[in-house]
Amino acid sequence: MIQSKSKIFQLDNRSRDVFKKIVEEYLAIGTPIGSKTISLMNDIDLSAASIRNIMHDLESLGLIYSPHISSGRIPTEGGLRLFVDAMLEIGNLTDIDQAVIKEQTISRNITVEDALTKASEMLSGLTNCAGVVSVNKDTKSIKHIEFVSLEKGKILVILVDQEGNVENRIVNNSERLTASSLATASNYLNHHMRGFTLQEAIQKIEMDLKYKENEIDKETASLLKQGLAVWSNSNYKKDDRILIVKGASKLIANIEATDDLERIRHLFQDLENKQEIMEVLGLAEKAEGVRIFIGSENKLFSLSGSSIIVAPYQNEKQQVVGVLGVIGPTRMNYGRIIPMVNYTAEMMKKILG
Repeated sequence: MIQSKSKIFQLDNRSRDVFKKIVEEYLAIGTPIGSKTISLMNDIDLSAASIRNIMHDLESLGLIYSPHISSGRIPTEGGLRLFVDAMLEIGNLTDIDQAVIKEQTISRNITVEDALTKASEMLSGLTNCAGVVSVNKDTKSIKHIEFVSLEKGKILVILVDQEGNVENRIVNNSERLTASSLATASNYLNHHMRGFTLQEAIQKIEMDLKYKENEIDKETASLLKQGLAVWSNSNYKKDDRILIVKGASKLIANIEATDDLERIRHLFQDLENKQEIMEVLGLAEKAEGVRIFIGSENKLFSLSGSSIIVAPYQNEKQQVVGVLGVIGPTRMNYGRIIPMVNYTAEMMKKILG
């Protein structure tokens, strides 16, 4: 990114104006723009010949190119990166967009996963791109834990999260713990772990067993240690994430040529490769605010030439628990979509709170 920004200092004011017009025209209508068209614009006081010379210089810098045999030019991926990093004017969300996002994300009486699905659908609808949301499965807090004795030396562990989802696990009752001991362990966990996610609860149990051994009787400690092994391998482990992609079909609406159809075909293949999408989103989890990948900057989208605009979102404990955003053609309205993604990420915090 720093390399692309350095190129801005190689441009004088006239070159910047011409370059900006080329990019803005491409983002608006997707077609090459020629020197004559630029010269007729109200705020450009240059002849077509002067603009042609400037366009030649911009092309030598790798910022624009001619996609066909014509005098028209469009920005390269490097040109788009320069524009986004150094020249993009990010607008404010309209009152209507803010109202739509709030209404869709702050719905009552729905699960977190349903809310995230709605957020993905909403982003797709507002941007005409594919909406994407990832979330760690361990974002749900524990509401209740109970141990139930089974036959043949087995114990059933029942986990209930705040949304009423039930998770069952079985551990060995090798020490033949009594009903009283099971009740003691259940009471201990419900007193100390309620409101924590499973991963947080596991970490707290490990600390308690290490530093509060005298406060926990031997039978309870034994049961907790068995539970740790089972819970650590449960469906709620931290690296296990949910991926929600909505609205991919909207990308077909922007097809205008055969090469666009081939690009969309590659993009659909990319969207099916959820593991690699997760890797891309994982990079965004470490960022502060919105992150943008343009075309081949990420290997996943090198063939489809697509862009992804994503932002991490947090829970009420200021912990990053997922990423949301949009995937679409490089010719998207970055100035409108960036604040939209950022605002939606802020709304997610209210849901998880």
